[in-house]
Amino acid sequence: MPVTEVINPQPAPQPAAPRTARPRRLLMCRPNHYDVYYSINPWMHPEKPVDTGLAVLQWERLRELYMSLGHTVEVIDSLPGLPDMVFAANGATVVDGKVLAARFRHMERTAEGPGYLAWFQRNGYQDVLWPEFINEGEGDYLPVGRRILAGTGFRTDQRSHYEAQEFFGLPVTSLTLVNPRHYHLDTALSVLSDTEIMYWPEAFTPGSQAVLRELYPNAVLATADDAAVFGLNAFSDGYNVLLPQAASGLSEQLKARGFNPIGVDLSELLLAGGSVKCCTLELRDRDS
Repeated sequence: MPVTEVINPQPAPQPAAPRTARPRRLLMCRPNHYDVYYSINPWMHPEKPVDTGLAVLQWERLRELYMSLGHTVEVIDSLPGLPDMVFAANGATVVDGKVLAARFRHMERTAEGPGYLAWFQRNGYQDVLWPEFINEGEGDYLPVGRRILAGTGFRTDQRSHYEAQEFFGLPVTSLTLVNPRHYHLDTALSVLSDTEIMYWPEAFTPGSQAVLRELYPNAVLATADDAAVFGLNAFSDGYNVLLPQAASGLSEQLKARGFNPIGVDLSELLLAGGSVKCCTLELRDRDS
């Protein structure tokens, strides 16, 4: 199949056994200082008013939902002057208890990297790397089992992929993003289990599409409509998949695969270009 050929979603076989949720340990940041007064992605329009109170309420509902599903949620204090710190996924990448700190591309967010790093150091993480090259944490690094999918094209420097591979000792597969509305990998691709993903092909270069087809031939493929509502900015515990409630097509596909999709309303945070996964950093400790 030529890499430029249109890819249509294909039905996948039903899972052989019931899916099981695995409790996770997560880090989140309450959006006490959330606002949109600058623009560093196409979703951000400073001229539009932001309701910080509503953003906090929607965030609290997400945190409570995680806890009701059996997950542990740690909370880092938000810092004044850092309205995007709520997007905890960008704060670091944690695998096997090792922490690759984040180094942001835009000066508006640069102080977030040291802020998150300080939290990890206060909480006993010792194997920590301050990066040489720009990377925006789990915004562009998504572990799938013992492989890390790594995004580049808008934020994370591709040279950081080699840095991550050496630090974590795991294979890192580079994927290039081409749609500015999907500027981080976690806006165009979501990890469902140790062997399964869902993604929107058109967010990637033809070569990256070919790599994804090779690695995950039975992936869930999102439509443009579901991608446009940030449906791929989702979190899965292996059974429950939390995703924007407007992504109805993805929800139906997930049900057909044996997952339990749960719609979440984070509309106020979407004004800054973030949703479920953006608010969620997984703490993959050595015993997890």
